[in-house]
Amino acid sequence: MRYASITDRLAGMGGAKWAVHARARALSASGRDIIELTIGEPDVPTPEVLMDVAQRAMRAGRTGYSNGQGEAGLLNALAQRYSARRGRKITPGQIMCFPGTQTTLYATLTALVETGDEVLIGDPMYATYEGLIRSTGATVVPVPLDPAHGFRMQAKDLAARLTPRTKVIFLNSPHNPTGAVLRRADIVAIGQLAVAHDLWVVCDEVYEDLVFEGTDFASPLDYPEFSDRVVVASSISKSHAAPGFRSGWCVGPEAFSARLLPLSETILFGNQPFIADMTATAVSVPSPVAAGMVARFSRRADLIRDRLDGVAGLRVHVPEAGMFALLDVRATGMTGTGFALSLLDTVGVAAMPGESFGAALGGWLRLALSQSDSRTADACDRIASFAAMLRGAA
Repeated sequence: MRYASITDRLAGMGGAKWAVHARARALSASGRDIIELTIGEPDVPTPEVLMDVAQRAMRAGRTGYSNGQGEAGLLNALAQRYSARRGRKITPGQIMCFPGTQTTLYATLTALVETGDEVLIGDPMYATYEGLIRSTGATVVPVPLDPAHGFRMQAKDLAARLTPRTKVIFLNSPHNPTGAVLRRADIVAIGQLAVAHDLWVVCDEVYEDLVFEGTDFASPLDYPEFSDRVVVASSISKSHAAPGFRSGWCVGPEAFSARLLPLSETILFGNQPFIADMTATAVSVPSPVAAGMVARFSRRADLIRDRLDGVAGLRVHVPEAGMFALLDVRATGMTGTGFALSLLDTVGVAAMPGESFGAALGGWLRLALSQSDSRTADACDRIASFAAMLRGAA
């Protein structure tokens, strides 16, 4: 039988990257004691106040059809939030609401690029980004993120890979998997490059509220001089510990939102009004759980550094934000995938291999910071003993 070419472009782009996670879940279900450091799940439940809003909205009849842009209450709440945070007026007409950041980015890229176009994106990158780009028919152009620059995207590295087919610079700040946060100087240089070459800048900012102490967050949306070519995406999944509610949005020029609306109406024709009401409440006040997650995740990143950095040749990269630390295992001579699979089977620690996030992270692991302090410490002890065993066998 014949299939559309998108199925070929996305072959291997889905669950294959999460094979270690799937195996860990199977082992855990069979009774093994597995410490799961694979996925970025918040370590607290969705706040009761938000659950109450959603429940009241459902019982009040907010379960009918919506529209392709988003509920008015949520659009207004987001406009106020972004106007306050970015220091300039953001209108409801600049905002589109979708079920989560993933859907938001899918629609955004579908509206901006197609077959024959190129998208510049940092390598390493979040595991789904390659599929998002390839789904449009556009070509993924990886731009290595140098650990010497803290894994932050550099304009000169982007410029070296520009071609006449380049249409979009795809950013992620705070970054998954590295935890890097772009500085204002980084963003200004990238924005100037985008203006000079008539490029769009798309930025996933879902970890904006999980920036660690001592680091300042900045957004491409902060700068009016190139905001007419910027689209940022986010959601309440991380900041409000609500990933299952699938509530996200993008902010861009009004002309972009107008172009995107028919696509949204074709795909979804609206989100659930009761979830929109819950999200409007969430974004109107500071998150009741974000500060606690920031403190815990930062503390656990330091714990991992203190227990593993320099042990048996291992090196730890401490993040500036988000839910993950990186572990460099290249000194063992193993790939990240080989190390992760053997680590899981031997000592029961599940970690994501760096290869799931791009070629530049080959020989690394991504460690989630969402387990308790004691379980994180236990995982570190198991990793250290495993690495020492490898060194002893060499």
